[in-house]
Amino acid sequence: MQQTDKPNLILIMTDQQRADTIRAHGYSHMHTPNLDRLAERAISFTRSFCSGVTCVASRSALFTGMYAHNTGVYGFNDWSHQRSWVHDLADAGYHCVNIGKMHVCPRDERLGFHERVIVENPTSRFAELGKSDDEWGRHLSLNKQNRPQDRHLTDPDWHAKHQGVPWHLDEHLHSDVFIGNSALAWIQRHRPKQPVFLQIGFTGPHEPYDPLPRHYELYKNRNVPTAVWKDGELDGKPPQHLAHQGLHYRIKHESTIDMAGASDDEMTEMRRHYYAKVTTIDEKIGEIMNALEENGYLQHAIVIFTSDHGDMLGDHRLPYKWLMYDSVVNVPLIVWDSSSQDGTRVDDLVSLMDIGPTLLEAAGVPVPPYMEGKSLLGYTQGRPPEPERYVFCEDNYLTMVRSSRYKLVHYTGQEENGELYDLQHDPHELNNLFHRSEFVAVKQELKEALLRWILRSTYRTTGYKTKSMRGPRWWPIQPPYRLH
Repeated sequence: MQQTDKPNLILIMTDQQRADTIRAHGYSHMHTPNLDRLAERAISFTRSFCSGVTCVASRSALFTGMYAHNTGVYGFNDWSHQRSWVHDLADAGYHCVNIGKMHVCPRDERLGFHERVIVENPTSRFAELGKSDDEWGRHLSLNKQNRPQDRHLTDPDWHAKHQGVPWHLDEHLHSDVFIGNSALAWIQRHRPKQPVFLQIGFTGPHEPYDPLPRHYELYKNRNVPTAVWKDGELDGKPPQHLAHQGLHYRIKHESTIDMAGASDDEMTEMRRHYYAKVTTIDEKIGEIMNALEENGYLQHAIVIFTSDHGDMLGDHRLPYKWLMYDSVVNVPLIVWDSSSQDGTRVDDLVSLMDIGPTLLEAAGVPVPPYMEGKSLLGYTQGRPPEPERYVFCEDNYLTMVRSSRYKLVHYTGQEENGELYDLQHDPHELNNLFHRSEFVAVKQELKEALLRWILRSTYRTTGYKTKSMRGPRWWPIQPPYRLH
């Protein structure tokens, strides 16, 4: 291994993984021995929140360091023309590699990476978009197989399975196994001459929930948490919630899922498949970590594990993501620093926006003034920063501000609607307090926090927007003005 004063940087991401899916974090229904081993030597952030509740909105914010109101990427928009902190690492001498899902739009753009092994959602339809297949699709073709699509047309029991379908082909053909094996091959053949930034993106546990059959067997008769909901719950929430429930049943697509009509047993069985898919990924993560260690990459390194957003899994009798419940916005975040290997759990509010500044600080690269987050490296070095009072999330017309106790979700253009939850007394977000008179002061406080954040955030990105790349001018005051 080439010796350098700069650490190797490893970012492992899953897609659509909830925070309550790692056994070492207190969730005994999970079988995650490799993530457990990582967590036992690292900092685990129990209150880590994504910056968007769909794949592209979350990832574009994470990798640019800017929220949607500054980039315009509120949904499935093109964002590869934006500058990312991967560019900053590349300019600083890092060899930057992506293996697996990134969800760059357009798909094949580099975004600062020197190498990419592109794998997107297993049910993606590239031919219909006039594109060539991704690397996993070509792997299937070489093995005389096709992408598993349109199973709602070929499987008469598809809707009754609620996306829970164990993998049906040889193990090496599974998308996440392919991604893991591709990462292993790269680690074993690469001969580094410079520090490495390696991003590995798994496609799961995003639906369909298709674990390897032997991993499903681990959960087949296991008691797992049931979906949390109550009768009439959605009547007291904005109409988009009920519409979201119905939309995914009415659309004629492979992702169709009937949460309103699913029985408790059916939702629990769906969850078993989802949890088992996490275990499939956990196995590959263990192999990757072993290979990194055996090949010298971890002698001086930072390893971060996280996911872009979560999955409601039937909570509130709702599917997938799109809304801002904690089932979706609270994601796992583990930070391992080779210089400090004591396992610690931290309950401070943190954001996926903090990942870019963390990696840049570790690399000795100045954090651009337009980036929103703050480095988490101090937590691994015994100098934790002052905790944030709020975290934020943006996607489509929804904007969330969350404190340690309260959450407000603002509906742009529909100010008569909204969500307000007291998470201390209602951690499952079953009771919407938005229209309750006794919470007017709380709602006003959160709205003011949202306004201050939007104004500060918009101002600090002026250098990026005007292409000067310099920070905005702050009027000198005593003591020095602090952004955080």
